[in-house]
Amino acid sequence: MEWTLICNNIKETRMAEKDLSEKLLEEYDDVFADIVNVLLFNGKREVKEEELAETGTESQYKADDSVLHAQERDVAKYWKKGKIRLALYGLENQTGIDMDMPMRVLNYDGMSYRSQLLKKRKERYPVITLVLYFGTSRKWKRPLSLYELFSVPEELKEYINDYKINVFNIAYLSEEQVNMFTSDFKIVADYFVQKRKNGKYKPSSDVIRHVDAILKFMAVFTGDQRYFNEAIQKKMQAGGSRTMDKILDDYIDLGVQRGRQEGRQEGRLEERTALIRSLCKKKSPEEVADLLDLSVEEVLEIIKE
Repeated sequence: MEWTLICNNIKETRMAEKDLSEKLLEEYDDVFADIVNVLLFNGKREVKEEELAETGTESQYKADDSVLHAQERDVAKYWKKGKIRLALYGLENQTGIDMDMPMRVLNYDGMSYRSQLLKKRKERYPVITLVLYFGTSRKWKRPLSLYELFSVPEELKEYINDYKINVFNIAYLSEEQVNMFTSDFKIVADYFVQKRKNGKYKPSSDVIRHVDAILKFMAVFTGDQRYFNEAIQKKMQAGGSRTMDKILDDYIDLGVQRGRQEGRQEGRLEERTALIRSLCKKKSPEEVADLLDLSVEEVLEIIKE
């Protein structure tokens, strides 16, 4: 028996920039295998890094206009374990609930099955799609199948094939599930769980394996540019911090230095405002004012904005 695995990450789209960031992190075999093992096998290490193989991400088809169209998944892998092949990891980038997701998944899966028909070698394997949903305000409840999209007359139901999707609410994983991850994806899951529970994020001291990829992923998906600061990147390339808590501390230290240099000069207001709010999470307004050579009143005014 051969399987195909397709993991569709559902996140709020920021177009190509997000797509590239997803690829950087999730193309790593250890991250891919980790996601599959935790979400499909409850943390059991069924999928090994060395069992994963790259495969093409693009499917082609002809539409009514007779033009050849291409449909591409961001990441695609086969899992070869004996006669079992686990493959295709597709990404859809949005945190909002997509009402048409069952149709989208059906389309992706259908193209994957169609590609099997076109191969000379008669390989046949099922396609499994995982939808990773990163919303923090509410769980993805529906639609989870084609039936939930349509108003199906009762007398027709037995003639209409349903198609369900498998959605995993990353921000609603339990602490036990988060701790099952052994790759950098643990940092991602932990971030969204914390933001959902507390509205804040306290970084861990877990060592990051793929530093550049995880920071770009976090910067794009969270909108927090602290995770992709050029000075921080250079410091890490020179052998600097490789844990998230140290990275954010480095950012604060750099910001303090820059804040002292810039003082009250205009042109960096947004960056300075973000720095002050970040510092106030760990320090009193008086301490922040002293660090940045500001008045306490100025700090309090920025916090209130």
